[in-house]
Amino acid sequence: MRIAVDAMGGDRAPCEVVKGTIDAAKVYPRDEFILVGDETAIKLELGAAGARKRNLRIIHAPEMVGMEESPVKALRSKQGTSIAVAIETIAKGEADAVVSAGHTGATVAAACLGLKRLKGCVRPGIAVCLPTLEDRFIVICDAGANIAAKPIHLFQYGVMARVFAANVLEVEDPSIGLLNVGTEEGKGTDLVKEAYNLLKDSSLNFIGNMEGRDIATGAADICVCEGFVGNIILKLSEGLAMSLMKTIGEECTKGPWTQLGLALSKPALRSIKDRIDFSEYGGAPLLGIDGVIIVSHGSSNAKAITSAIRESLKFVSSDVNRKIEAELAKHARHPATHAAE
Repeated sequence: MRIAVDAMGGDRAPCEVVKGTIDAAKVYPRDEFILVGDETAIKLELGAAGARKRNLRIIHAPEMVGMEESPVKALRSKQGTSIAVAIETIAKGEADAVVSAGHTGATVAAACLGLKRLKGCVRPGIAVCLPTLEDRFIVICDAGANIAAKPIHLFQYGVMARVFAANVLEVEDPSIGLLNVGTEEGKGTDLVKEAYNLLKDSSLNFIGNMEGRDIATGAADICVCEGFVGNIILKLSEGLAMSLMKTIGEECTKGPWTQLGLALSKPALRSIKDRIDFSEYGGAPLLGIDGVIIVSHGSSNAKAITSAIRESLKFVSSDVNRKIEAELAKHARHPATHAAE
């Protein structure tokens, strides 16, 4: 397989992105990895790392989209941004997937402009995996691709996330919950109420409404929500995890007895850190685009980039997009789907 990596995307680019790609090239020697970005900067990083892998190559892209820029304006005004050129490799058949830790809005915009939507998909969504107390993941969809959702979008997020969970995460008959302010039917905004009816009347394994606290307990395998809310959930979860680990560290170093307790608890604390460390999971797929796009955290280090590449390879090998199209076609025959549009 051939994976294009946006070498200029992310807070630690290109250094950590190149390192992570080099590590992936070692782990997967039969696959090809294409570093897209400023050729001079990439070569410097490759040279510093002493990389001589035959399965690494560079495509020069001199510009990038800054975090403060409007994604669509930047993509249209700048020629050869790293994310646009990376997406173009899929359109040209030169790559099977793209991994980027850059501007999420720019990644989504470049994918929508440069590639087609999957047949039957109305709007793509980002599917993020979060750890739960049940020692398994819950998939949040959408986590920020679409902040102006309609009922049909939420319904299709459930369909697409179900295919992803079943084929990539290997969850049998994934359950789907709809994020709401209460679990009772009839609660919430008009958007959520209409989406509830669509999900309830379908053949999906829909368990009904779920509240925010149900995410951490793993009440469902999939949590469907609009992108505005999903992105807040994601950022809040990251902040809470960081605050928790910092507070534990501070409290455990206040005195000799707590320091002793810290020493004895290190294995357990290390295990907790691994479970909530985003670099273990790499990135989130943009579902609904005819191509594999993995959106990574902006502060991704080399380990996170390697993990994201691993996820992209698994996504490609699972042929998820064709299976999503089949499921969308199946549910498109449902009368309620047309009513919601």
